Amino acid sequence: MKRIHILHLAALILAGITFTACSTSDELPNIVVILVDDMGYGDPGCFNPESKIPTPTINQLASDGMRFTDAHAAGALCHPSRYGLMTGQYPFRTDVSVWRKEPTIKKGQLTMASMLKSCGYHTAMVGKWHLGFKENGYDNPLPGGPVDRGFDSFFGIRASTDIPPYFYIRDDQAVAPPTEHIEAESSEGWSPIQGSFWREGGVAPGLELKDVLPRFTKEAIEVIKDHAGNDALKEKPLMLYLAYPAPHTPWLPSPEFEGESGAGMYGDFLMMVDAQIGMVLDALNETGMSENTLLVFSSDNGPVWYDVDTKRFGHDSSGGLRGMKADAWEAGHRMPFIVRWPGRVKEGSVSDQTICFTDLLATFAEITNTDLPENAGPDSYSFLSVLRGEHSNDKAIRPPVVMQSGNGTMLIRSGDWKLINQLGSGGFSKPDHIEPGPGDPAGQLYNLALDRGETNNVYLKHSEIVARLTSEMKQIVENE
Repeated sequence: MKRIHILHLAALILAGITFTACSTSDELPNIVVILVDDMGYGDPGCFNPESKIPTPTINQLASDGMRFTDAHAAGALCHPSRYGLMTGQYPFRTDVSVWRKEPTIKKGQLTMASMLKSCGYHTAMVGKWHLGFKENGYDNPLPGGPVDRGFDSFFGIRASTDIPPYFYIRDDQAVAPPTEHIEAESSEGWSPIQGSFWREGGVAPGLELKDVLPRFTKEAIEVIKDHAGNDALKEKPLMLYLAYPAPHTPWLPSPEFEGESGAGMYGDFLMMVDAQIGMVLDALNETGMSENTLLVFSSDNGPVWYDVDTKRFGHDSSGGLRGMKADAWEAGHRMPFIVRWPGRVKEGSVSDQTICFTDLLATFAEITNTDLPENAGPDSYSFLSVLRGEHSNDKAIRPPVVMQSGNGTMLIRSGDWKLINQLGSGGFSKPDHIEPGPGDPAGQLYNLALDRGETNNVYLKHSEIVARLTSEMKQIVENE
């Protein structure tokens, strides 16, 4: 990854000055990033042959491209994960908790979108932002969101479809402010944060939560068709970021999917998500854009799926990994991850390289021959050579991955070894934190090559590895 020193990056961006050395537009692929929400590693059949949820579209993407078995979100929750994806920076380096009232991405901070826009891409986002706006009433503009962080257009929502207020945003303005009220919803037979769960709060007139997922598909298809049909736009490559707020709660499958999976409401809803992705892929095919499109598919963090659910349905949403959403354990952040790039990425290929969402920025920079400014994407490392089949699985493509779980627990993954700096899940699984007793280990150490399910804590047996990983983690965390 190439970098250049630029002292006033924000000013240069605002002035429209090109700060990168990009390839010419006719050499650049379209880029489509599809991120689903709260889908587990074991949900798609291409990652778990025993899955009870049919996912033909996702499976076909894996057949047509490269499937990564060891890809990790930048965080084990929605907003940290998305911050790392957009900025190439670990979310523990900033305060992502401000998203409810403030933008988490700083003004002038390089993003995947602003970098690609500087290379001549037309950049569009559809879906769930969850990275904050400067909020001052929903009748007023909402600055600091996608169109102020590198996207030419945005249609979406501020957060999840279970977090009020519920309303659509076009660019930086509410389509209709949330002037009405919706009561809370829940589902019998599920935990309080599963099923058709949503919280009570403000809602825009006429907005139905069950319509959000198909509405985003419609908007994404319009972006694709408008790009292909507009003489001025089609001279540019397209970058589309489609961030579905599903299969996150509320689980609201349309009637044709109800009862069709073997995993209850959740599985039915995920089948619907898979079908919606298929419609977007059809639009790429119909416009002739597929062959020159690099498509990335993944999920933002692990599933909300308990052991009781696995026993009830015989479906393991974690695919043999331990834990769930928000956890420091693998199921919290190891994600299904697929890259399809016709003619460039070998069909049906598999990589065991350990990568992170933060790495997309550097990968796209190398693809576009972009010089990244100094300090941009500090935790981003290109895996383009892996996509090209030029890098051996035996040699790591990046330094160790460091992450913060939902409750602030820190972890590091270095080669086969994984260190968690406390006992407990660090997230939604109970207990999330355990105080060590006399003679107990202070943290957790696992050899994932021998123990992918993290069942055998060898912290006390390998003090030298604990010391090394602790030092490595400290060095990475302090390398701001």
